[in-house]
Amino acid sequence: MEKRTLGTNGLEVSAIGLGCMGMTGGYSGTSDRQEMISLIRTAVDRGVTFFDTAEIYGSYANEELVGEALAPFRGQVVIATKFGFDIDPVERKPRGGVTSNPDHIRRAVDGSLQRLGLDAIDLCYQHRVDPEVPIEDVAGTVRDLIAEGKVKHFGMSEAAARTIRRAHAVQPVTAVQSEYSLWWRRPEEEVLATCEELGIGFVPFSPLGRGFLTGTIDASTSFDAGNDVRSTIPRFAPDALQHNQAVVDLLTGIARRKGATPGQIALAWLLAQKPWIVPIPGTRKLHRLEENIGAASIELSAEELAEINDAASEIEVQGGRYDEDAEAKTNL
Repeated sequence: MEKRTLGTNGLEVSAIGLGCMGMTGGYSGTSDRQEMISLIRTAVDRGVTFFDTAEIYGSYANEELVGEALAPFRGQVVIATKFGFDIDPVERKPRGGVTSNPDHIRRAVDGSLQRLGLDAIDLCYQHRVDPEVPIEDVAGTVRDLIAEGKVKHFGMSEAAARTIRRAHAVQPVTAVQSEYSLWWRRPEEEVLATCEELGIGFVPFSPLGRGFLTGTIDASTSFDAGNDVRSTIPRFAPDALQHNQAVVDLLTGIARRKGATPGQIALAWLLAQKPWIVPIPGTRKLHRLEENIGAASIELSAEELAEINDAASEIEVQGGRYDEDAEAKTNL
């Protein structure tokens, strides 16, 4: 697969990564651990070198899964993880909100290193900005961890442009991770321009709109209230799904002409925005993994990109991407 570089420090990764969050919960159904390990290793075989996890995913379980799956490939792949939430280490459950005080960051990094089986974390993100801790203190702590050899690159997630600038002045930021797709385009307002100016890579999560942009979800789709996060997201309410179908219809039309799938066009559109953008679609299915990887070989012409952008500008997507409380923790 084509490689791309995140940041000016030369962090090279595959053009499409793999988001591993859903492998240990968050969406409907349960996953067999050995099947997920096999899927991650198949991704490596297919050319994926960039894998995303976090301590909060499954409360440590996701890091343990990713660490075991990628153990045979140390030095061949890039593993990104995140700190920034208060987790009970005994109960292995969230017990509070965001927290990025320096002592917590150090404990979180040590725990992630152990669970992932690494000597150094390739890319370590602050998962959410902590308004109670100056971002300079966060960046300074990660700077010290880099000097100690425990972290290689610093990243931020869902941070506002002004906060990215302040952090970058203390410790250069290699990558910013935020949601970005044809149905969530807020990064275009300020963050992408800031990344370009400062030489920071950008990693879109949920690049397929949590499955919606694949064309496999419609207004009749139901989501398990106990196990599927989409059951709480306003954008996945039936009325919103019906209205937002226009985005999928747009992708489907382009896909038919290109001999592709709507999801592949959604990913190809992201890849075409900037050469330092690396989406990380998640999946638990082999055929979806192969479909997503295939998007890296699809080229959209300037005319096709203009067609997509012009049509998308006429669609006003309905429904929030999070509930109000979760959204308030972003873009700080």
